[in-house]
Amino acid sequence: MSINFESRYAIGPKEYKTLDTQGLRENFLIETVFEADKINFVYTHYDRYMAGGAMPVSSKIKLDTIPALLKEPYFLSRRELGIINVGGNGQVEVDGITYDLNTKEALYIGQGAQEVYFSSKDATHPAKFYLNSTPAHCSYPTKKVTKEDANKIELGSLETANHRTINQMLLNKVVQTCQLQMGMTELKPGSVWNTMPSHTHDRRMEVYFYFELPEGQAVSHFMGPIDETRHIWMHNDQAVISPPWSIHSGAGTSNYTFIWGMAGENLDYDDMDKCAITELK
Repeated sequence: MSINFESRYAIGPKEYKTLDTQGLRENFLIETVFEADKINFVYTHYDRYMAGGAMPVSSKIKLDTIPALLKEPYFLSRRELGIINVGGNGQVEVDGITYDLNTKEALYIGQGAQEVYFSSKDATHPAKFYLNSTPAHCSYPTKKVTKEDANKIELGSLETANHRTINQMLLNKVVQTCQLQMGMTELKPGSVWNTMPSHTHDRRMEVYFYFELPEGQAVSHFMGPIDETRHIWMHNDQAVISPPWSIHSGAGTSNYTFIWGMAGENLDYDDMDKCAITELK
């Protein structure tokens, strides 16, 4: 089977305080998202969110179920799936219908789709499909979303090093989902901070995926309660899990792009508890 998976149990803020650097990385960092001709997933027990990647090179690969984990006849029996392509141009086939998915284009696949295949148009520049999946209890139509279709929000400024464009792609303003939301934030040259000022949202968890980070550069991802933060150093094409009790901000040694995905109790993007920069410790 071409799917690798890892299951991680949720921990609370008290346990988090006891972790050293290695413990933080083992619990929250997803180091390897993409491998040639494989699908990799991390299943977190925070809202039973799944984050990973599919990278077809030599042939198309199928999104098979994971019997030991999902205990369902096919992967999307009880789940929905969001995809954003961060590599070369590719295709996603859903129950016999093929969708072209070029760089920075998204696809939502609703609960109940039985056969999903991933392929690249050029093996020398393969597609890299970043995948997020959450439990779902009703089915909504498959829908492709381009950057032009996205709801765009511009925030921050160059003076505070956080000038960025938020592309809300798989959001209820754009596409109907059960609980999954995804989008892509692009930082302008000269800006390095994301999600600053910080916030938490106790009713939703989140996963960040960092990409378009130049070779030799890195991102320091900050997490934890606002009064006891930690950091995880991350490289290109890596993801990090953000619990509901944690802030999720990052600062890079260069500008970069990141994909945020979230799930939980509601679909209210603005449901967040903001904290002032001066409150962080």
